[in-house]
Amino acid sequence: MSYNLLLVEDDVDLASTVIDYLALEKIYCDHASNGMLAIELLQQHQFDVVILDINMPHMDGISVCKKMRELGLTTPVIMLTARDTLEDKLAGFNAGTDDYLVKPFAMLELVARIQVLAKRISGQTSKLSLYGVELNFTAKSAYRNNRKLSLTPTGLSILEILMRKANNVISRQQLIQNIWGDFSPESNSLKVHLFKLRQQLNQNGAPELIHTVPGQGFIFKSKND
Repeated sequence: MSYNLLLVEDDVDLASTVIDYLALEKIYCDHASNGMLAIELLQQHQFDVVILDINMPHMDGISVCKKMRELGLTTPVIMLTARDTLEDKLAGFNAGTDDYLVKPFAMLELVARIQVLAKRISGQTSKLSLYGVELNFTAKSAYRNNRKLSLTPTGLSILEILMRKANNVISRQQLIQNIWGDFSPESNSLKVHLFKLRQQLNQNGAPELIHTVPGQGFIFKSKND
């Protein structure tokens, strides 16, 4: 399985070395040399893991991680630091970091940590909010403009996947794989769940958020985007 990562590192030589090594492991990286660019890329694209240097000029790694979580971005974060201190780690975890790696680090260890984090959702965020829709993972509930949605567990799962991939097309097969894994449902199951989900989201004339892209799949986005 291949993964897509965002590497946020101002040391260009180190970034180049990491990117080249990870490519051999079928782990592909976008690179941002500063925190502001990282936030822009994170809002535009979906990544499996973010590798984030703690010491960067203008906007350090702690600030980037805090901003991510404030925006509802739950992508797992590995923080890179040159200092193995408890204070640094506590600051990172409080900001929403999932894991730490101290420089210099072994590439094999980095790969192992990436693979573990890529297989699970970050536990640092209990809510996901976008376009007036809020998912509460603790309560297993969803709201649109403070109106509770009546959704089945499968409906909630579909909504979560689409929201996490917001503004990116996700294919029918990807949805099925994420929801049911290798046990394919009856042919119309996804269609029925999507219909019911749209019914709930679009009550009281609320604008459409789930759009069908002919021949490609589905996208969660505002009509104004």
